[in-house]
Amino acid sequence: MSQPTPVTPDTLIRPEVRALGAYRVVDATGLVKLDAMENPYPWPGDLTDAWLARLRDTQLNRYPDPAAAELKQRLRETLQIPAGAELLLGNGSDELIQILITAVGGREAVVMSVDPSFVMYRQIAGGLGMRYVGVPLTADFQLDPSATLTAIEQHRPRVVFLAYPNNPTGNLFDIAAVREIIAATPGLVVLDEAYSAFSGKSFLGRVLDHPNLLVMRTVSKLGLAGLRLGFLVGRPDWLSQLDKLRLPYNINTLTQVSAEFALSNMGVLEQQARKIAADREGLAAAMAALPGLTVFPSQANFILFRVPRGTVDVVFEGLRARGILVKNVSAAGSALNDCLRVTVGSPAETAGFLQALTKCLA
Repeated sequence: MSQPTPVTPDTLIRPEVRALGAYRVVDATGLVKLDAMENPYPWPGDLTDAWLARLRDTQLNRYPDPAAAELKQRLRETLQIPAGAELLLGNGSDELIQILITAVGGREAVVMSVDPSFVMYRQIAGGLGMRYVGVPLTADFQLDPSATLTAIEQHRPRVVFLAYPNNPTGNLFDIAAVREIIAATPGLVVLDEAYSAFSGKSFLGRVLDHPNLLVMRTVSKLGLAGLRLGFLVGRPDWLSQLDKLRLPYNINTLTQVSAEFALSNMGVLEQQARKIAADREGLAAAMAALPGLTVFPSQANFILFRVPRGTVDVVFEGLRARGILVKNVSAAGSALNDCLRVTVGSPAETAGFLQALTKCLA
């Protein structure tokens, strides 16, 4: 009897997976962390005490509520989700993106977004063996309606993801252009509103106006990144199908209890979001005054900026050497060449970043 061929990753793992690069998170130990769009503010002490008291009564020996009914109701009330719309909860928005792409998938199916945009659209589509099409934005990172509509007609995407505001550019797209894309798309359009708390703009209240529209949100940017909670809002006929792919008990008990508590104190989170949005404007103005920088307008809790040509790695490493971690989004030959992205931190963190950046540019 012949010996079986030894099993190796190259013989067993699908080519699409082998071709991917893993999503890497830079070690931020000992650094001021301004790379991940996190809210820099902890809860006030009395709120933390009340939260811990709530957790004390939580039974971890029991499975979580599979429907997360109390949390869904709190989301409906707090965010004024339209009556008649359904919710699907995910372990962060990433799980919801994976569910969506899996549901509409197939080897010839196309996932579409704009370029540049949130990296996980491309990453998850590639891992599931689907074709990904990124339609280039204009030089100032706006939608190109003509190019986008042409791509939709050519590729007939099963799902189009539009981040609103966009990540990593921070800008909002023209509403009329977004509506035109929704109307022209033969598949689903998912508006990813992860940063809506800082823009004041949303399609959530109009989610039922379009038969192929879903709106995706996360609580991460509100100061709850550690909970890993995202949610999808749309027509019940869509979400009932997507729910079949949701793993049982995907929202753990601690997340359900903590998120429900946090949303019951939404005023604190909204106040923090308003402060971050105001501080963003001051930070952008201070950066624009520095020599050699191009600072792009943002409606999110971060700012994209371009450093002098050929210096992006030097500036990035210079900031890190001075204790500041930002995100290096530069890729040679791409629209993001020579670009870095910084999260709007606390006033002290922002002052430290500006001081370090000034020295790096000297």
